[in-house]
Amino acid sequence: MPPGNHILKFRAISSLRIFILLLFVATLAAFGFYYTQSLNLKQNVAHLTASESDTKKQLAATEKELTALKNENQYVVNQELKAKIKKIETTYKGAQTTYEKLMDLGLLTKTEKQDELFAEILSLLAAQNYASAEGKLTTLTKQIDDELAKTSPATSIAVNVPVNNTPPGSGYNRQQVKTDIGTFLVDIISADLSSTKVIVDTASDGDCQDNCPTLPLATYVSRNGAFAGVNGSYFCPAEYPSCVGKTNSFDTLLMNKNKVYFNSDNNVYSTVPAVIFGGGWVRFVGRSLEWGRDTGIDSMIANQPLVLAGNNVAFGGDGDPKKGSKGSRSFVANKGNTVYIGVVHNATVAEVGYALKGLGLDNGLNLDSGGSTALWSGGYKAGPGRNIPNAVLFVRK
Repeated sequence: MPPGNHILKFRAISSLRIFILLLFVATLAAFGFYYTQSLNLKQNVAHLTASESDTKKQLAATEKELTALKNENQYVVNQELKAKIKKIETTYKGAQTTYEKLMDLGLLTKTEKQDELFAEILSLLAAQNYASAEGKLTTLTKQIDDELAKTSPATSIAVNVPVNNTPPGSGYNRQQVKTDIGTFLVDIISADLSSTKVIVDTASDGDCQDNCPTLPLATYVSRNGAFAGVNGSYFCPAEYPSCVGKTNSFDTLLMNKNKVYFNSDNNVYSTVPAVIFGGGWVRFVGRSLEWGRDTGIDSMIANQPLVLAGNNVAFGGDGDPKKGSKGSRSFVANKGNTVYIGVVHNATVAEVGYALKGLGLDNGLNLDSGGSTALWSGGYKAGPGRNIPNAVLFVRK
């Protein structure tokens, strides 16, 4: 073989070796690259897997919170809050009502024991312990009602008063009246309109919104030359906390003996019952709006409720704790053209209707009661109670 061929063959082999070497190096490089990429990929996959796990946990927690929010009934939450607020309002209102009854009791007897318990209740209210305050209010209310019952004539002298369901033909009588729901002691005064004029007298000469004048029932009787009288409409006594800014005022319709109408503007559409006294006649209406502003009558007075209408009991209670508790209840009633004023003792307002029905009367209107109860016939038969802004009086013609 020629020398040149050996050289060419050597060069060819060398080139092949170089090529193979380069191919090996390239292969190693490629393998290294792909190996590195594989490791990075595995790390990324591991990282992604961990991130996915965390994300799933976060999503699960968020979903749980969302589910809880979806399941939370805002109506129920609002109703619970509303009920709590209502409970607070009821407790405070109960405290106010109990305090006012305590003031009424204080006009009749000493109340040191009850005053101490009420002070405890105020402390509980200040501490927002409404449940305990409500429990003690229940106890105090019962104590007050029991004491009021003890001071009632029905407790002390009823055993010596005969049962009599016939009202007096004239003048005053004290009698026990038997009804379908029990027997009640009644002080009652009768007046025939043929010989008697019924008037309403007021301490004020006209409308009064605050710090209004008041007088004892005896003063109304004496200054009009009346032979009998009874306290009049509901009003706001000075000692009641709820009466701040409207002390001794009343807001129902009334025309006094001087032909002056009181509270006319705010009674145009009034549904408060009323009784009208004319010359020789009497009329009861279920709503004040049924009556105009006629000054040709002797007097008129509105109050509530109408307890008897057409010899039927017209009031069965309305949830008012004051009306539903036992006490001395003043009234004005009629049978034909005979008018009656009086007091039913140890009775709720609803029970007054039964007592008047038991007497065979036609209609009866409840008047103010509690510490305002007063009845006069030759002296106090009930009361005297606190001073009052108006009174219903019997005057001889």
